[in-house]
Amino acid sequence: MSDNAIQVMIVEDDAIAAKIYEQFTHKLEGFRIVATASGGAQAEELLQVFTPDLMLLDVFLPDIRGIELLWSIRQFHRTIDVILITAANDTETVSEAIRGGAFSYIMKPILIDKFTGTLERYKALRKQLHERQIVDQHEVDQFFRPADGAGPGGKSYADGPILPKGIDKLTLRLLRDRMKAAQESVSTDELSAIAGMSHSTVRRYLEYMVAAGEVEVDILYGTVGRPERKYRWLQKK
Repeated sequence: MSDNAIQVMIVEDDAIAAKIYEQFTHKLEGFRIVATASGGAQAEELLQVFTPDLMLLDVFLPDIRGIELLWSIRQFHRTIDVILITAANDTETVSEAIRGGAFSYIMKPILIDKFTGTLERYKALRKQLHERQIVDQHEVDQFFRPADGAGPGGKSYADGPILPKGIDKLTLRLLRDRMKAAQESVSTDELSAIAGMSHSTVRRYLEYMVAAGEVEVDILYGTVGRPERKYRWLQKK
């Protein structure tokens, strides 16, 4: 795994849930679980030793509420991003999460597609911010919008349609940029290596771009083995 992998700390008192998060995070390219804490006090002790890039944080911990830990992180460890994973569905907790700058809020019981999609979206946003020195208003809008592109009341934003489930704007934008920059047709594995994303994620987005008429797919038949699918960018935007 790359030394530039996103370092993740899990703060969850349910050992089974923590193991599930760890298992599915390990399946994604570009992430490394570096520590797991079963409570807020243990998490704060670990934070005195090292600083992860991302924390997966439960709200209902045995010693303190996760929201209190979130505010402590904002005060003393501002470079840590936080994704809340919780059964809390009250608006007060959600409001506190928003005010505390949580990247996302996943409600239990979690859906694996939601979990992995949120991590992929976080990785794509982090990568894009690290690659850019200056951004325009349109790019900033992409960073601050929900993954599904929906505004209040479920309505789409004026400058783009609502995307299908499993496709978010930021990841799609990043992969479109990679396809535009490619000098020749690429396979799913090649684009996966370029973008730093899993094979399954890249394949899903490539097939979406094929259906949207943005990408053309060529099937190459070799002398042995399965035919290879190569993708080529078509639109000039």
